[in-house]
Amino acid sequence: MRAAIPALALGTLATLAAAGVPPSVGDTPLPSLAPMIRKVSPAVVNVATRGTVRDAGAQNPLLQDPFFRRFFDLPPGGAPREHPFMSAGSGVIFDAREGYIVTNAHVVENASEITVTLQDGRDLKATLVGSDQPADVAVLKVSAAGLSQMPLGDSSRLEVGDFVVAIGNPFGLQHTVTSGIVSGLSRTGINPDGYEDFIQTDASINPGNSGGALVNLRGELIGINAEILSSNGGNIGIGFAIPVNMVRSVMEQLVKYGAVRRGQLGVSMYTVTPDIAHSLGLPSASGALVSRVVEGSPADKAGVRVGDVITSVNGQPVRSNSELRNASGLASVGDRIDVGLLREGKPLKVTAVIATVTVH
Repeated sequence: MRAAIPALALGTLATLAAAGVPPSVGDTPLPSLAPMIRKVSPAVVNVATRGTVRDAGAQNPLLQDPFFRRFFDLPPGGAPREHPFMSAGSGVIFDAREGYIVTNAHVVENASEITVTLQDGRDLKATLVGSDQPADVAVLKVSAAGLSQMPLGDSSRLEVGDFVVAIGNPFGLQHTVTSGIVSGLSRTGINPDGYEDFIQTDASINPGNSGGALVNLRGELIGINAEILSSNGGNIGIGFAIPVNMVRSVMEQLVKYGAVRRGQLGVSMYTVTPDIAHSLGLPSASGALVSRVVEGSPADKAGVRVGDVITSVNGQPVRSNSELRNASGLASVGDRIDVGLLREGKPLKVTAVIATVTVH
């Protein structure tokens, strides 16, 4: 639901700014995000951590010299040292009854002590249920009454241009709210070693926002803020959030198993480009073109062939090879997934059982 913004002359805007904005102009109420923010903000928390990290040890050749190290009273052999650290981020209450809070894995990395601060000022000790570095998602658990959870949206329905709001604790400024739009979808290359399907937004995201909420105007969580693209560590209008559908899948496994039990479909693939779509006579440049099927893999047993274009997994559209990698990699070993595909232009559906795959 989008609020209609009344057209106001520049002179009127200047007058309103000087005199204080009234609740309405004539019979038209001014739009405000305040009611929605009041509703969802209690589900966003501050996450403070303490712990120790080990440095890489001495790299300067002088520091490898035993005489030099004795003179400066340094540990023998250039052994790594442990250093205490403190850091802060954000989190979102996913399940108020069970006390489950989702944040980024990098927010709680190496933490030996985790404290969650609620909007009402309560400080709660949190335990780490599980953490998945490839997806950059971690689940915490607290014991407290009166928690408020965030309603979950459907990130697969997002479109570029949708209005969004980021809520978090940037630079230690608790419960800061910024607004913007969805600037891009299915962004990859931000964390090449992980599972990526980022939502790009121009809503201001800064250090401390990590693990916080990206919310639509209905007050539904549609992403967990995770990364920024910046040359100086501050916001330049390009931030990234993990889609809530991916977060929910990872969370379910972390709660059930304490880790993500990843399997594979057993295919190599390319994103369908306009050129590929044209050469194959496809109606649109969307999907993942299968270039190899590993013998004996779940895909092979399900009947997937080289040249097939995978278009959906469990009814959710697959627009690129990264989306297919995410969909199959976030499924648990033993899960049955329905794979929609095009073969010689004709739609088919097969069922694969996710398993570990050995590539020879």
